[in-house]
Amino acid sequence: MRTGRGTLSVAAGLVLVALASVGYVLPPPFDPQPLKADQTFQSIPAQPASEVRPVPAITSFRAEDVSLPAEGQRLEGTVRAPLTPGRHPAMVFVSGSGNGSRTEFTPQAEFLSRAGVVTLAFDKRSVGYTFRDRDFSLLADDALRMVEYLRTRPDVDPARVGVWGVSEGGWVVPIAAAKSSSVGFVVLVSSPNVSPLRQVAWALNEQLLRLHAPVGARDLLTRAMGAVGFTFLRYDAMPALRRVRQPVLAFYGTTDPSIPFVESTQALITGLKEAGNEDYTIRFMDKGDHAMRINGGPFTRGYLETMGNWILGLPGTARPAVHLAGATPVQRLQATDVPAAPWYAGGTMLGLTICLAVVGYVAGPVAAMVVRLRGRSGRGRRTAEANAELWPPIRRRLYRMGWTGVGLLASVVAFITLLVLFSVNQAGAWPAVLAGWLVVRVLAVLMLVQEVTAVAAFVSALREGMRPGRRQHVAVAGVLGGTGLLLVAAAYYGLFAFPW
Repeated sequence: MRTGRGTLSVAAGLVLVALASVGYVLPPPFDPQPLKADQTFQSIPAQPASEVRPVPAITSFRAEDVSLPAEGQRLEGTVRAPLTPGRHPAMVFVSGSGNGSRTEFTPQAEFLSRAGVVTLAFDKRSVGYTFRDRDFSLLADDALRMVEYLRTRPDVDPARVGVWGVSEGGWVVPIAAAKSSSVGFVVLVSSPNVSPLRQVAWALNEQLLRLHAPVGARDLLTRAMGAVGFTFLRYDAMPALRRVRQPVLAFYGTTDPSIPFVESTQALITGLKEAGNEDYTIRFMDKGDHAMRINGGPFTRGYLETMGNWILGLPGTARPAVHLAGATPVQRLQATDVPAAPWYAGGTMLGLTICLAVVGYVAGPVAAMVVRLRGRSGRGRRTAEANAELWPPIRRRLYRMGWTGVGLLASVVAFITLLVLFSVNQAGAWPAVLAGWLVVRVLAVLMLVQEVTAVAAFVSALREGMRPGRRQHVAVAGVLGGTGLLLVAAAYYGLFAFPW
C-alpha cells in the first residue's frame, strides 16, 4: 500500500512547522537595538588646524633587523631609525588579530622615521597564539620587551617610548601600559574596548546589514558563535583601561564596519577618567575604515599628520584643547553579547551530532553495498523476491539523502566563507549572499522532504512484504538517523524559520 502524495505533503508540512518552531523557541535571542543618540557625539568640533599640518620629512633613516628573546621563542623585528643625531621619540607597533607581519606597518613606520621618530615593527609570536587560544597579557609582554630594547638605544629618548596598537592590539596595548611605566605614551587605532565577543557580533551584524543579507543568515552565524567556547572572547578591557595613566591618542574611522566605534569611545573615556587620566585625544577620521584607510586604499586625510604632530609634540600635545574632534560618528546599533548556547547546542554537542550523522552516512551506503553484492537475504525465496523488488528504490533514496546531507554541510561552510570574504570587499556582493542563502535553505527543505518520503517508502515496503536483513537495517537506520540529526541541528540554527 503506497502512501499518497497528499498524505506525504501534509506530513512534510507538519514536520516543517515543528522544525521551524525549534528555531524560534530553543535558541537564546540575539536582537541588537538601535544605539541611543549621545549629544556628545552629535556636535564634536573639527580637528584643530595645527594637528593636521604637514609633517616635514627632515631626514632619511636606516633600517636594521633585530631578534629579541621572548617567552617560548624569539621575536623578529625591524627598527627604522632617523639619521639625524641625538635622541628621538620612539614607538613600537602592535598588530591586530591574525599572523601579524611587521611588513603591514611599513608605510606608517617610514613616514614617522623620516619625521624623526624611531620605530620598531615585529612579527607576532607563533607560539602561544592560535585561533582558539589568545593570551593578551602574553602579547603585552612581547610589546614591553620591544619597549625596553628601544630604551637602551643611544638614539632613543627613554622617556618618550610609546606603543601603538590596532584592532586586537587595542586590547593588548592598554595591558602593556598598565603594567609598565616604561611606556611613555599610547596610540590606539580602531581599538574595540568592548569584549571580543561583542565586537565580533557587532561587526557581523553590521556587515550583514551592508550586504543586505537576510535576518536568518545573521541568526545562523550568531547561534554558531554562541556555541564557541573560546575563553578570550569574554575578555573585559575595562580593568586595564582604568590603570592607563600615560597620554593617549586614539583614532576611529567613521566607516569602520568592524568595531562599534561610538561605544568603544565611550568605554575608553570612562576607563581613562576612572584612572584620573585627562591626557587623551580622540579623533574621528572621515571615511576611515578599520585600518584608517579609505576603502582599503590611501590613508584617510590627516591620520598620519595627526599622529606625527602629536608624537613629536609630546609632552605639550598630551592634553588637547578638545578631547573629541573630527568627523561625526554614526553607529546604528548597540554592541550586544551573543548569548551562550545551552548545553544541548554547545560546540561539543554540535560536533558529536555531525560525527554521528557522518557515521550514519558512511555505515548506510556500505551496508547497502554489501546487500547489493551478496544479492540474497537468507530469509526464503518469497522474502528474497520481495526484497529484490522493493529494496532498490529505497536504496536509491538513501543514496540521494546522503548526498543531500553532505551537500547541505558543504553549502553552509561555503556560505560562511562567502560572508567572510565579502565582509572585506562588499561592493556588489549582496546578490551572491542572497543566492547562497537560498541554496542553503533549499537543501535543508529538500533534505526534510527526502526524510519524510523515505520513511513513508520504507514503511510501505514493510507492508508489502519486504523483510530487511541486518545490513539493510543498518543502511536505513544510519541514513535516516543521520539525516534526522542534521534536521534537528538545522532547525536550531534557523534553517527552517520563517520568513525566509
